[in-house]
Amino acid sequence: MRPDRAPSDAELLAAVAEGDSDAFGALYDQHAPWLLVRLRRRTADSDAADQVAQETFLVVWRDAGRFRGQGAVGAWIWGIAIRRLVDLQRGRVAQERLAGLLGRRRVSDVASAEEQALVRLEHREVIRALNRLSPELQAVLQATVLDGLSTREAAVLLGIPPGTVKTRAMRARAQLRQDLA
Repeated sequence: MRPDRAPSDAELLAAVAEGDSDAFGALYDQHAPWLLVRLRRRTADSDAADQVAQETFLVVWRDAGRFRGQGAVGAWIWGIAIRRLVDLQRGRVAQERLAGLLGRRRVSDVASAEEQALVRLEHREVIRALNRLSPELQAVLQATVLDGLSTREAAVLLGIPPGTVKTRAMRARAQLRQDLA
């Protein structure tokens, strides 16, 4: 960057790729205001717009070295932001759809047949072992085993990534095996 003129967006981004936090600050100051305005025109949820803007600049910081110099830096930033916004909106729609489906499946707050059967089990060790599981592991077992949800559906319901659902289910099974051995 030459000291006699303001650096271009491409120069700032190249400096960001090298870890220059001052260049990142300058890039942020130049692009955050218009980005927020455009995001707020795309969604009525200003919190979502703010969240997407933050995530966008995290990606800019992390992936600055991936910019190939084709097109304007602002267009590259906007592309990141709009993909983040679409992903957020898709996730919310899927979560609302799943909540609606689950809401229709649940008839009342009366204990389910599975819960009643567990209470009457002769093998109290199973109940004790289930109760020793952490609430997070219990929630995953409830969603995947008792409610019969897929990993993806359980992830949406619990608000965690699918990989976390799989890991917690694996940990729960291992802990139950150990406790019942």
